[in-house]
Amino acid sequence: MGEPVNVLMVGVGGQGVVLASDILAEAALRAGLDVKKSEIHGMSQRGGAVFSHVRFGERVHSPVIPKGEADVLYALERMELLRWAEWARPGAVACYLAQDTLPTGVSAYPPGIDEEIRRLFGTVVRVDPRAIRDRISPKVKNTVLVGAVSLFIPIPAEACVAAIPGLCPDGTADVNLAGFEIGRAVAAEQVEASVTREAADVE
Repeated sequence: MGEPVNVLMVGVGGQGVVLASDILAEAALRAGLDVKKSEIHGMSQRGGAVFSHVRFGERVHSPVIPKGEADVLYALERMELLRWAEWARPGAVACYLAQDTLPTGVSAYPPGIDEEIRRLFGTVVRVDPRAIRDRISPKVKNTVLVGAVSLFIPIPAEACVAAIPGLCPDGTADVNLAGFEIGRAVAAEQVEASVTREAADVE
């Protein structure tokens, strides 16, 4: 692994962005990588924006992702994903929750938000909580999205699985582990469907 892998994680206070970033950082450590993490969650009690920079690799010097160099954007809120889109490198991956949780100061979503996300990113995984609500508790949406992100980063899934129990609230390890596996499966299904569509277009 040469340059650090950069994962920018964003959302709204109370959604679990900080826990998700802790899981990712711990998984990278378990995989033997150098890790740096920086987060802002001062407005988390008021529905304000929360973000965390997670960087890992053979050697990482700064915890802050330079603008235009994020490899993956993890977003529990769509407006925050668009707000941070300029931090992504060309062709970056976006994994986001398709659920409306307006940040403080935002009164409505703009039209065509999903289409704009697809235009801005090279690979997009859209997790609709309504499609998985019969399979998992909505309280672990953050861990579901960690599972989706795990498909695109050079950290073994086993390292993520090992990191989850020690970081989640007492009594929630099993449901969070299940959420991780569901998110990973959802991402794999969407990637496979995208490849199939592209192959059909070529033909």
